[in-house]
Amino acid sequence: MHASALFNQLVYDQYHSTHAYSSFMSQSKNPESQAAENSSSAESAASGEGMWGGRFSESTDEFVQEFTASVNFDKRMYRQDIRGSRAHATMLHRTGVLSKDDHDAIQGGLDAVIADIEAGRFNWSVALEDVHMNIEAALTARIGDAGKKLHTGRSRNDQVATDIRLYMRDACDECADQLIRLLNGLLVLASREKASIMPGFTHLQTAQPVTFGHHVMAWFEMLLRDLERLSDTRNRLNRSPLGAAALAGTSYPIDRQITQELLGFNTLCENSLDAVSDRDFAIEFCSASAISLMHLSRIAEELVLWMSAQFKFIDLPDRFCTGSSIMPQKKNPDVPELVRGKTGRVYGNLMSLLTLMKSQPLAYNKDNQEDKEPLFDSVDTLLGCLCAFADMLPAIEVHHEAMRSAAKAGFSTATDLADYLVRQGLAFRDAHEIVGEAVAFGLQHKLDLSEMTLEQLQGFSTHISDDVFKVLTLEGSVNARSHVGGTAPEAVEAAIKRAATRLNNTYKPN
Repeated sequence: MHASALFNQLVYDQYHSTHAYSSFMSQSKNPESQAAENSSSAESAASGEGMWGGRFSESTDEFVQEFTASVNFDKRMYRQDIRGSRAHATMLHRTGVLSKDDHDAIQGGLDAVIADIEAGRFNWSVALEDVHMNIEAALTARIGDAGKKLHTGRSRNDQVATDIRLYMRDACDECADQLIRLLNGLLVLASREKASIMPGFTHLQTAQPVTFGHHVMAWFEMLLRDLERLSDTRNRLNRSPLGAAALAGTSYPIDRQITQELLGFNTLCENSLDAVSDRDFAIEFCSASAISLMHLSRIAEELVLWMSAQFKFIDLPDRFCTGSSIMPQKKNPDVPELVRGKTGRVYGNLMSLLTLMKSQPLAYNKDNQEDKEPLFDSVDTLLGCLCAFADMLPAIEVHHEAMRSAAKAGFSTATDLADYLVRQGLAFRDAHEIVGEAVAFGLQHKLDLSEMTLEQLQGFSTHISDDVFKVLTLEGSVNARSHVGGTAPEAVEAAIKRAATRLNNTYKPN
């Protein structure tokens, strides 16, 4: 998806998937009878006679149905839910719990259910609470008693834990794809600008000359660590909780390795209590997302500053900016500003999940229904921001002369003069004091160090000779730092080559 479309989607409807399906249509070849059957299933569940109603003597309050339902946001996991059900049915059949006819009916019924969902013909019912019960009710309405057997040896507790892990695994891969695209774009930008001189800053004050390519590679390093964190998160969550049932496992002769392999999990969750109740993998994803958004926000802050008339280091393509309703001259860096702003919501999502889990006794509690909205929001926000930056950053237009002029201001080669004096035999602290005096003179007379005459410079130290001007130029300063991690153009080019290899070896999901 293009960045502009995805950002509009995020701005106007963060939970876009919760409204993705159309109004009720029938689910079978016989619309009238199927609609009646589906309606009966929903009414049965709502009155306490359906999926879990045997123990209840009165129907659930209508407000409570709405208050406790999660289908409006968890229905985005329908693919993962159906995938988990397919694997569970196959395992039940292989272990002799489910007959071949029932197994085949379930698989065929799930084919029809997913087709209805993706065609927009599925009726999502709040009375059926969540994605799991909606799909099971539709399956049972379609194939009869065989559908009721699907939940044998399984609970919604291990079912939802499985669905979320499958969903998060897919989400990690999607985010990694966009992050890798962004990182490759940064390598292209860094290579293009490896010799473009700009001021390096500390305290937002001119410090020493660097190249813009070197600065871009600093962005790369931050985001590559984000990719490493995403890979770690993905590999750690890739464990199957299916078979843990409600909390204690099941008495049926299940084989958890079968479902693990069918679903592509690396291994099993070893403890049934832990398998259904913990959401640390969701917290870890939100933590990785928060760190990544922090990095994107830092980059965004620099882009906003550099695009201002006061810096004028860069320009962004018009497609990533907007104007003003009253000031005709304005070109506003909306995308970087939105990324900077959206960072706060991802921080909030992380705190929501940490707070959600901090007081929960083992095992599952209804509190955990509240894990999905902040988790889904973090996925959507991170994915949108990465997509936008992956499109935008390689398209930055650099104003080279403005950058170079800024690098000449602020005595950015003062450290180079101090280093020169040290190489002439002075102690660094003495050299530091001498250069400080030269800077004070320059401030008084409005002269940069490189603009002073040899006689003026020698007035501060007799150790200065005419070769000093080689180190006082911007190119001389930059080129002198040719070691690994330095800002010299050849060092940047070497770093880009190493970075390309590291990037190819970073995201290796197991």
